[in-house]
Amino acid sequence: MEDQHRFATRAVHAGQAPDATTGAITPPIFQTSTFVQDGIGGLRNGFEYGRSGNPTRIALEEQVAALEGGVDAVAFASGLAAEDGLLRAVLKPGDRVVLGNDAYGGTYRLLKRIHEPAGVELDAVDLSDPDEVERAFARPVRLLWVETPTNPLMRIVDIAAVAAVAHDHGALVVVDNTFASPALQQPLAQGADVVVHSATKYLGGHSDLLAGVVVLREPELAERVRFLQFAAGAVLAPFEAWLLTRGIKTLPLRMRQHSENAAAIARTLAEHPAVTQVHYPGLPGSPGHDVAARQMSAFGGMLSVRLAGGEAAARALAESTRVFALAESLGGVESLIGYPSAMTHASVRGTPLAVPEDLVRLSVGIEDVADLQQDLADALARVGAGRPVAIG
Repeated sequence: MEDQHRFATRAVHAGQAPDATTGAITPPIFQTSTFVQDGIGGLRNGFEYGRSGNPTRIALEEQVAALEGGVDAVAFASGLAAEDGLLRAVLKPGDRVVLGNDAYGGTYRLLKRIHEPAGVELDAVDLSDPDEVERAFARPVRLLWVETPTNPLMRIVDIAAVAAVAHDHGALVVVDNTFASPALQQPLAQGADVVVHSATKYLGGHSDLLAGVVVLREPELAERVRFLQFAAGAVLAPFEAWLLTRGIKTLPLRMRQHSENAAAIARTLAEHPAVTQVHYPGLPGSPGHDVAARQMSAFGGMLSVRLAGGEAAARALAESTRVFALAESLGGVESLIGYPSAMTHASVRGTPLAVPEDLVRLSVGIEDVADLQQDLADALARVGAGRPVAIG
């Protein structure tokens, strides 16, 4: 799809030409592991084996690259496989990575327990603090890894500002755009070099697949990532690629509803006596609100709250809702609730990235917001009231 088309049009049409043979408006799933060749070394349309390429996967990659404004995208079997593929393509022993100190626990675990023992140096800093960012570059940095909004405290990082600092010091800038999605935020246009997604989440949107995508600004790095994927084999299967393509077509509509619902719930929770703190960048006066308003078109469907009753209240709330399902993951059409300290971020307990034990994370779905608000009100009533709320 040509670049002049707007986002929603690209979401539906990029990489999705009708089937040339039958005219099917929805491209077929090429559920095959191998492709017949026209003689030895004579490939038909460049395909030989599923690990090196598949038409369904390539159609998805074209679609995501068009949405993020990248020159290429590489689709992996999971979000962490995508992160690992990028890291292996970029890093060598002795390289230093600077990571936000409120990052996804799986990303920290991958860097700390897999790449650090292989010789990579890792430092976690508050990337929302310009002074900390400057201090982080007092020593050489190969890669700056950014999440914004962060998981699970919803901190906002000024992409353009940190990218300018990183580039002044010769570092590569990677932005995990999973929470915002390209429908709400365009990191490459704001100075990032690479975007990564756990496409399991908002891109897929229906909690029925595992996938990851790396989107790249530079062709040379894209080739390195694609070769590493070919050599190591962490490819996305055709059926999952097709499901992901189908989910992306409704991404703009879903993100609009996720954002509207989450904003309404954040406002309600900010007034509840059992809640001491609401983390949502869409609340005026919250840290990072002005930056988020500048670099995002809406504030997304994720928020977290801290409870007056501490750990016991947080655990009780997570286990008391009826519409919000207690589950790992996020970004599906259905609302989910989680207790990060013992679930998504259990791997960072006892580290600088440890999550407050009184914190509950909400992935707000696209259900009727009144039902979601009532569900939380009922659950909070069972938890009990506490001291007044503070936004931030």
